[in-house]
Amino acid sequence: MFSGTVAVLLMTVAAVITSVLVHFEVAVRISRKLEYWQLALRGRFLVLFLALFVAHLIEICIFALALVSLQALPETGQISGSEAVALWDYLYMSAISYTTLGFGDLTPEGGMRLLLSAEGLIGFMLITWSASLTFLQMQQHWAVGDE
Repeated sequence: MFSGTVAVLLMTVAAVITSVLVHFEVAVRISRKLEYWQLALRGRFLVLFLALFVAHLIEICIFALALVSLQALPETGQISGSEAVALWDYLYMSAISYTTLGFGDLTPEGGMRLLLSAEGLIGFMLITWSASLTFLQMQQHWAVGDE
């Protein structure tokens, strides 16, 4: 039990830190690039949205890989609701946690609940960060009549 708890805690901390670092790097780099690129307003926001979307997908994959890793240790819990949990189920579970949609057909059991709870919190924070960055870009570059 103790080793399972430690594994879940370490995996949770690693996934959270890695996700925040990925988001930071994407946010900083895309903000700097947008200042140098001479893009029309549509192009600017298309690049921004796509970069942030890819960042969120990477972060969802980070947590899905953490789930897969923890699944190898039986004392860390499991995902129930499906007879055979496949890779797509881990991605789905991670996505519904990251976006705070909540559990439905698949549910975590045991220590995995900690990882997925932390993912919901960090996902909410990173999505909010993306919204703030988008707002700042809009505030800085949005002018009436620009296309």
